[in-house]
Amino acid sequence: MDCRETVTTFLDFYREHGHEVPTDRTLLPPPGDDSVLFTTSGMHHLTPYLLGRPHPQGRRLGGVQRCLRTTDLEEIGDPTHLTVFEMLGSWSLGDYGPGQSLRWGHRLLTEGFGLRPERLHVTVFGGDEQVGPDLESLETWQDLGVPVEPLGADNWWSNGPTGPCGPDSEIFVWTGSDEPRGTPSTDPGWVEVWNHVMMRHDRLPDGSLVPLPQRCVDTGMGLERLLTVLQGKDSVYDTDVFEPWQRTVPGLWPLEPRRHRLVVDHLRSSMVVVGDGVRPSNTGRGYVLRRLLRRVLTVLWRGGLPPLDDLPLDLYVHTLDHFGQSPSRLQSQFQLQSQPQFQPQSQGSGGVSPEQVREVLLDEQRRFLELLERGRRLLSRRPRGEVLDDRTLRFLHETHGLPPELVEVLSI
Repeated sequence: MDCRETVTTFLDFYREHGHEVPTDRTLLPPPGDDSVLFTTSGMHHLTPYLLGRPHPQGRRLGGVQRCLRTTDLEEIGDPTHLTVFEMLGSWSLGDYGPGQSLRWGHRLLTEGFGLRPERLHVTVFGGDEQVGPDLESLETWQDLGVPVEPLGADNWWSNGPTGPCGPDSEIFVWTGSDEPRGTPSTDPGWVEVWNHVMMRHDRLPDGSLVPLPQRCVDTGMGLERLLTVLQGKDSVYDTDVFEPWQRTVPGLWPLEPRRHRLVVDHLRSSMVVVGDGVRPSNTGRGYVLRRLLRRVLTVLWRGGLPPLDDLPLDLYVHTLDHFGQSPSRLQSQFQLQSQPQFQPQSQGSGGVSPEQVREVLLDEQRRFLELLERGRRLLSRRPRGEVLDDRTLRFLHETHGLPPELVEVLSI
């Protein structure tokens, strides 16, 4: 299955079971929510409704949410981590319970996506000093004939130190070439693809738990990770989502694999962030964007490689189309182009054109290169043997606007 088929299969399945699809997929958290800079999970925009507020589209929802996480930024470059990714999700807002959610999940994975039942394994919450084991999930999986491993804290989901929480059940797929063996906690051949959270409790500041006004189910399945399994790939970067990037980038910048993945991930993520209205700055969301771009530019600068000017507009078009950010959609919201040429879309209301996104990236590149040159001149005048200690780094940053990470690059 390619990406378009996978998303269509997921959405059609939940529509057939009475779920409405929310249209808001933005990376920006809801107005007034200062808890995070960006949307980090599929349920983030739904928190008020999980806590009991009626949702205008009803009690059954299913959709695709783009997410951004900076917690794994240092892991970018390995085969699995992405800064911006998409989450397939379903939600029961006080409607059906865990058993129904798990049965539907099993049916979609095996009948919809064609995964072999014998290559599935699950984990459930086995209980702790506050809450007993999740018997409903355990019994559901046993009834479906799926091997179950009860675990502790690994199967308890929280949105933070306080707030909605509850036991979860994680579904794993065996990815080894041989027959399945061991359990998810004992063999890395088991890869998690889907998490079903039984949202039952609200954790208070003192650590105690109180029941939520309504019991909900919140599920999340990473699209790119699922595609890696469905397409039999070793890396998310080898799935069809990244095909245009893998076809284009090596010809522009020959890089070793880890740096290649970092450049692809950060450029793609930057386009999506700009597409949602963020601009580079020294604080908040803008700083995250600036950091992503400057990491890319540092890799290219260190390697003596050409800058971003030659990056084809096709990749901007592809990325905005894929994430549903193009103002005028000539393609389906979830369609991925794999042909050599894409048709640029003109600017329209409600979105940012590919040309505008490219201009933001090139302007930030210009600023970065100017800063590099200024920093090079400044550091060349420092006394021989001067140690770049914390005090010196702070002076360079506060007085001359040179971030410590940039000074480090120039000092190598």
